[in-house]
Amino acid sequence: MMSIDETFELIGRGAQEILTQEGLLAKLKKGKPLRIKAGFDPTAPDLHLGHTVLLNKLRQFQVFGHEVVFLIGDFTGMIGDPTGKNVTRQPLTREAVLENAKSYEQQIYKILDPDATQVMFNSSWMNEMNAADLIELAARQTVARMLERDDFNKRYTGEQPIAIHEFLYPLIQGYDSVAMKADIELGGTDQKFNLLVGRELQKQYGQEPQVVITMPILEGLDGVQKMSKSLGNYIGITDAPNDMFGKIMSISDDLMWRYFELLSFRSMSEIDALRDDVKQGMNPRDVKFQLGEEIVARFHDKDAAQEAQKAFVSRFQKGAIPDDIDEVRLVVPDEGLPIANLIKEAGLTSSTSDAIRMIRQGAVKIDGERLENHKQVFEAGSTYVLQVGKRRFARVVLGG
Repeated sequence: MMSIDETFELIGRGAQEILTQEGLLAKLKKGKPLRIKAGFDPTAPDLHLGHTVLLNKLRQFQVFGHEVVFLIGDFTGMIGDPTGKNVTRQPLTREAVLENAKSYEQQIYKILDPDATQVMFNSSWMNEMNAADLIELAARQTVARMLERDDFNKRYTGEQPIAIHEFLYPLIQGYDSVAMKADIELGGTDQKFNLLVGRELQKQYGQEPQVVITMPILEGLDGVQKMSKSLGNYIGITDAPNDMFGKIMSISDDLMWRYFELLSFRSMSEIDALRDDVKQGMNPRDVKFQLGEEIVARFHDKDAAQEAQKAFVSRFQKGAIPDDIDEVRLVVPDEGLPIANLIKEAGLTSSTSDAIRMIRQGAVKIDGERLENHKQVFEAGSTYVLQVGKRRFARVVLGG
């Protein structure tokens, strides 16, 4: 049986911050199942690998025998989380929230144990609040305290408008912890302020304050901005095996280690050994193969992962596509980006007419396959390797 110190060490793996470590140890020493909370606003219908950093930690708590509550913020989703935003977010309709929530419930069990997961909606207690209750809740925080939050402060000092209802968001998220009597709450580093509001409110309501564990924000395929569907730099957990594997292979060698640390279930000693192997001359691509196989197998199966690797090798290596290809990020308009414009903007031809001419000559390949339709249109959310002629290559990341 695992000791408390060993459990504490494993819980801390990958975490950005634990507030407080002493509080976590004290809760673990009670020797009883703890209630672990993580909230998700159903603002988009699909989960990606960035979300799984948090979900994997929830799964770890389940393995240790604790009670995990996946909280769907259907009430707060209609407010719109202002975190990291420099403008007021448009609230979602009730219909959109419920539709996205249904999709979340279908996807989370690719990671979490359905028999050990409780799904809750914060509307179940927030809808019971009347106006007087909400005013009483709002009285528990000051405007000065709210303006300590970085994004609010930037908007205030920059004379950007802040709607009153946006101040309610961290309050309601914090009150969720009171209503649920949470022992531990997990969230991204950008959620730290909101999570700490939960601790404060629990104290005010006479509860033992929750421990806050923040998890790092996973960078997307570009290695710069956080993984996001709207930016087109994401890997969806419902992506087809070949697409998932190909996207993982498209990340840089440096970013690969970040993905290993936050996404892999390998021990840190195994990951460190792989680092040493690369330093000793092992091709980073071969290590990336292992990462790709692990991730694809997790969301599909081992056979699908092996077939995806074979397909990748067949398309890329046998097609003599070089390992070191310049990456180009392009913004795709709502109507999509025609292939000729894609080739030109990727810097592979000097004009769209030249691009069309090369397509007609059979000199253009996408992911190792010859392109024949010069009218093909591409949408945001994918990564492709373009080849024009024998020597011109570009890895193109399409974002919105």
